[in-house]
Amino acid sequence: MILQIIWLAVGFTLLIKSADWLVDGASALAKKYNVSDLAIGLTVVSFGTSAPELVVNTIASYQNHQDLVFGNVIGSNNLNLFVVLGIAGIITPLIVQSSTVWKEIPISFFGIVFLFFIANDFFFSDHQVVSRIDGFLLLSMFILFLYYVYKQMKTDPASQVIDKNRSSIYLILLLIIAGLAGLVIGGRLVINNAVKLATSLGVSEKIIGLTIVAIGTSLPELATSVIAALRKNNDIAVGNIIGSNIFNIFFILGVSALVRPVGYHTSFNFDFYLLAAGTIILFIAMFTGKKKKLDRWEAAILVLMYVVYTTWLIKNEISLPG
Repeated sequence: MILQIIWLAVGFTLLIKSADWLVDGASALAKKYNVSDLAIGLTVVSFGTSAPELVVNTIASYQNHQDLVFGNVIGSNNLNLFVVLGIAGIITPLIVQSSTVWKEIPISFFGIVFLFFIANDFFFSDHQVVSRIDGFLLLSMFILFLYYVYKQMKTDPASQVIDKNRSSIYLILLLIIAGLAGLVIGGRLVINNAVKLATSLGVSEKIIGLTIVAIGTSLPELATSVIAALRKNNDIAVGNIIGSNIFNIFFILGVSALVRPVGYHTSFNFDFYLLAAGTIILFIAMFTGKKKKLDRWEAAILVLMYVVYTTWLIKNEISLPG
């Protein structure tokens, strides 16, 4: 078991470092061709912080570890919303842009509801599965979200600011290739050793996915939002979390379903309810106290909710027979 934990830690470290290399290389490439910093932030950085989830889920789906696929996405989104955003909000009260309140948060909530219905197949089938057709639907929603981001960029004057810095094309390509290779290797280490760890501990892949794997793959979001909060950059701290959660549902789970249809266990429904409730609480928080602001006490409530949820999750797993 100790060996699996060591290799799991190595896998997470490789995932996080490789995501950094990929972001640095892709950002340098974008700047070399005069793409604005805003465009880089909304696309490359968002992809980079979610790259660990994408790689882990793609490998998990290919290897038919279906509970890890859902556990990682739902677990990462819950961790992002309750812990990462909560910690950032405790560090500094987060003032949120109007577009985030009225557009991004509702889009995130729509993604939760949309995935909940297609996963449970209430109307079309008695067999719960996210099929390849569902995967195409999720990716279609992601394309619409990218179009929305593009339209936002067109109206944002900051998107016209261009960084003229130049980097060697060889260094850029090296960073991108190393980042991609590291993500694949790190992803395989995480999946293989997470499964072995679950087996040795006698717990389900669902619990491993919702906790250990979700925490590991959410470390880039945690680092990004905490640093942003310390630097009083509220837009990045909040936008990184909301954008990542949308990315996880529409793109990552969409790609996972295309690789292999993903069977869904209704035991995940409670985790969905929590994610939806947290999103609603975040929306309501924008109208309590100072408007469009997540206060420290509200952020503390988010963290407390996650602690209670995780405690319940582990106790419920231990109490199950076998």
